[in-house]
Amino acid sequence: MQGISISRDYSSTSAESLNFPVEFPLGRRSKKRAVLCGVSYKNWKYNLKGTVNDVKNMRDLLMSKCGYPKEYIRVLTEEEPDPRYIPTKANILSSLIWLVGDNKPGDSMVFFYSGHGLQQPDFENDEHDGLDETICPSDFWKEGMIVDNDLNSILVYPLKNDVKLHAIFDSCHSGTILDLPHVYDRKKKRWIDNKPPSGDYKGTVGGLAITIGACTDGEKAPDTTAFTGKMNGALTYPLVDLLKKFPGPTYGDLFDLMEDTFDKVNYQGGNILKKMFSSKLSQTPLLSSSEEFDPYKIHIEL
Repeated sequence: MQGISISRDYSSTSAESLNFPVEFPLGRRSKKRAVLCGVSYKNWKYNLKGTVNDVKNMRDLLMSKCGYPKEYIRVLTEEEPDPRYIPTKANILSSLIWLVGDNKPGDSMVFFYSGHGLQQPDFENDEHDGLDETICPSDFWKEGMIVDNDLNSILVYPLKNDVKLHAIFDSCHSGTILDLPHVYDRKKKRWIDNKPPSGDYKGTVGGLAITIGACTDGEKAPDTTAFTGKMNGALTYPLVDLLKKFPGPTYGDLFDLMEDTFDKVNYQGGNILKKMFSSKLSQTPLLSSSEEFDPYKIHIEL
């Protein structure tokens, strides 16, 4: 939806919306932009209770601690009154184009997704395990899922020199959801080559893309009430909480702190209210990147 002019009257709905009621395009440009997507699937059997809470928590973090202007945080949830901000496949894709379109040196962008993630057979020989990872828009049963190959093409490849993207996925099978060429093995303390067997290029044209996935490709990531008694994604709540308590940690320290948080919750008997998941937080958050770096020396700057 880049460049579209919005003339809708928001006077009666702005209090319900997480999107700032302004006319686009704005007269000025921000070097910090974000798209936050939370899909609840409210009319489906496998609906999710914590995704909107996740979006609200992430939005608050970006505005209060990271300097993101609210005018440049686009929120997609099924609670939004404007149909252009419902997390359909078309709206998600157009919002991603808006996010990275015309990126310039010094830009810092965030894409956050909380919702269902699935896998499907890989027919392009670019997955080591033979499976593509996907995210599921609110209309995925009609319009289809968004595949990792498309996310890479839209979000990663266009990033120019001195441009940074953080993509955070609180969803199942999200470890390598952007198909980035380097995955960090925290046990071995080294980067693992994730370049596709096909030889296709999955990097940027000069910028840096970093993904924080809720779990490895073979794992599931639950909603849980374990942290506060309120439903949240098991990645989002501790991630936001830790970045508020300890601003600017290294990536390595953040992942260590999240692991400590999971261990503490499991020790205390956290309650996972999802029949499809086990009784404890057993997921392994994963860091991947378009470039190798020392996770214990580089600090997070969203």
